Amino acid sequence: MPVVQDIRNTRFQCVGAAGAFLFDFPSHEGDYADGGPSGCGVSISGGLKMVEQSGDGLSGDRAKIAGMSLTELRDHYRADLHDDYVAFWKAHGVDMDVGGFMCEMDHDGTLVTTNKSMWYQGRGLWTHTFLYNNFGDEWHLEASRKAVGFMLKFGRDDNGDWVHGLDAQGNVISPPDGIGYTGLFVAEGLMEYARATGESEPMDLAVESFWRACEIYDDQSRQSPQGYVPNSYPGMRLQGFEMVTVVLLSQLVQEVEDPKLQSRLSQAVEVVLEKFWNPEYSLNNEILYHSYDRPHDENEDFIYLGHAIETMWMLLHEAIRAQDQSLFNLAADRLRRHMEVAWDDVYGGFFRAMHVNGALTYDKVLWLQEEVLIGTMILMEHTDWAWPVEWFNRTFHYVQEKFPLKKYGYALWQMGGDRKVSYQPHTSRKGNYHHPRHLMHNLLAIDRMIERNGKPSDLWGSR
Repeated sequence: MPVVQDIRNTRFQCVGAAGAFLFDFPSHEGDYADGGPSGCGVSISGGLKMVEQSGDGLSGDRAKIAGMSLTELRDHYRADLHDDYVAFWKAHGVDMDVGGFMCEMDHDGTLVTTNKSMWYQGRGLWTHTFLYNNFGDEWHLEASRKAVGFMLKFGRDDNGDWVHGLDAQGNVISPPDGIGYTGLFVAEGLMEYARATGESEPMDLAVESFWRACEIYDDQSRQSPQGYVPNSYPGMRLQGFEMVTVVLLSQLVQEVEDPKLQSRLSQAVEVVLEKFWNPEYSLNNEILYHSYDRPHDENEDFIYLGHAIETMWMLLHEAIRAQDQSLFNLAADRLRRHMEVAWDDVYGGFFRAMHVNGALTYDKVLWLQEEVLIGTMILMEHTDWAWPVEWFNRTFHYVQEKFPLKKYGYALWQMGGDRKVSYQPHTSRKGNYHHPRHLMHNLLAIDRMIERNGKPSDLWGSR
């Protein structure tokens, strides 16, 4: 058997259950110490064919991605954002009279109900103020201003906690969620709104809302059953809460100088990487006991792949903000690991959840596919690694084939479906957060890449 002295930064062709594809042997320690990528079916000691680096955008030069030039890809994203998403929401779902966002709609924009979930008030507020801050259009700022007025007037109970649901006129229809998620989403929206207006009150309320959410979350007697996990316990810890904490505080600490906020951000990063990380499976658990100990029941091998993948790109953003290359590399490694485990070798796309020793959750949700596109875009922008391009291309083409509703005569994209993403002629909800977030983050990244003529950034210096 031939011996390879040093195969770092070497490109191989792998043929396995997922088909033939290219991958790079890692350029830093820790990746694939025990073999090739998941689904490849071969180890690094055999079955690999070294191939020449190509000039098609798969390594180093990002001049062409997903079969398009960067300008073509930018135009594609612009159309999806402005001509599709923004146009739909200007016509449907934004209450410019009372204020707020109504997401319970069918494909044609018909309102199924006029209820206003506080999750989607906070999320919609972030989306439309981020749109205004980065792409302009006073309409978004006005929609955001009216939403803030609605939220401040009706959105809190007698204890000052954000309720979970309101009707169109602001009457409470469901109390606070009991876990703190609502406060996190509202805080993110208020923070972005404060950026847009320069007002101090929304930023102060964002900080206050965050700490109140943490107070609720840290209550070990808290009862907050979660339907997507096998078992719920009093005061249980959720990767999802830490995930939203990371994405919120990574932005908030840039606006507010507060050592306590920075400390809580560092704590969230630590528990995601050390406590929720299960070394036996090399995957992140979703649920831990209040003490951050690992359960000894069905939650022990339960992996919510969607949240894990989403969390890892948020850690990439935090690593960039903090200029922490070690965190960046570790988050990239773990993003790749979860993606490879989540990929459906039969029908394509990413599974949402799994039991390591049991079954997969076979449905396909749009938001998870879009988290992959954000994460791989970050890596394409800031590294010369080939594997993010390969995965972005595969995911982009899959998403474009399966989710847009244009071929059925409707705007926007289907939010999910069965394993094959079969068309659903009717729906009861349209998202105002994950989908536009993907489009906005990636469009901004493509703009920066065009400014560099397709070259990766020099974030960490010469790689």
